[in-house]
Amino acid sequence: MMTTPNQRDISSANGLTVLITGASAGIGKETARKLLEEGYVVYAAARRVEQMRDLEALGAVALKMDVTKEEEVVAGVERINAERGGTDILVNNAGFGLYGAMEDVALDDARYQFEVNLFGLARLTQLVLPSMRARRAGKIVNISSIGGKVYTPLGSWYHATKHALEGWSDCLRFELKQFGIDVIIIEPGAIRTEFGDVAFGPLQERSGNSAYAHFVKRMMASMENIQSSGFGSPPSVIADAILKSLRAKRPRARYAAGQWARPLLFLRRLLSDRMFDRIISRMVS
Repeated sequence: MMTTPNQRDISSANGLTVLITGASAGIGKETARKLLEEGYVVYAAARRVEQMRDLEALGAVALKMDVTKEEEVVAGVERINAERGGTDILVNNAGFGLYGAMEDVALDDARYQFEVNLFGLARLTQLVLPSMRARRAGKIVNISSIGGKVYTPLGSWYHATKHALEGWSDCLRFELKQFGIDVIIIEPGAIRTEFGDVAFGPLQERSGNSAYAHFVKRMMASMENIQSSGFGSPPSVIADAILKSLRAKRPRARYAAGQWARPLLFLRRLLSDRMFDRIISRMVS
């Protein structure tokens, strides 16, 4: 694609404006720190503004934003438009894992999982696109998961959102290429964040005493063994992958990083469904 006078080179920081959601902890916070060090102007968005004081001390602008609340999403984008003339890079990181047997999860809870992990980021993306199209440049980084390609027991609703995000991102990549906007998928493996506490605590409440209790007990025991043996990569591994994708003039569609990410994705491509089921069963048995 030829570069026009209206296009911006966003392969280097140069004071470019980045909006990162879910920046109060884990991958989002570590990415915000990394990009601040690299010279980006960072707007860090999350529900828990008080947990981003350290980022503010480093130079970030903290935004209170629940991606499921239209008024907060609109207000955040309008502020960036007024102060910076638009968003150059959007990192859609906000999300959580809803675990429990499919039968035990209330549909209202399942809908909220989709609101956070898919529809909220889709709405935010809609709002930042006009300024990106006007500049004929931009990068949208969607934090998916290897869970968007593989699966684990008791995570049907979570995996459904990540599988949906993968397909949504692929379609968006085609639509936005004509405007010089890249769509990048990051697929973390096992990362040391709050994810496990958020996901597996409610799992016990939903299914610990249901018809699936034996399954929950096996999975929880497996997770305890995994965590005691040095579970997960640090969030910095994903922050580095994000930075790598931002520096690339022609970024790849997908970047997988973190513990187990590449081996599991390779096995999923290589094995039949039945064979992969056996691998997963052994991991949680």
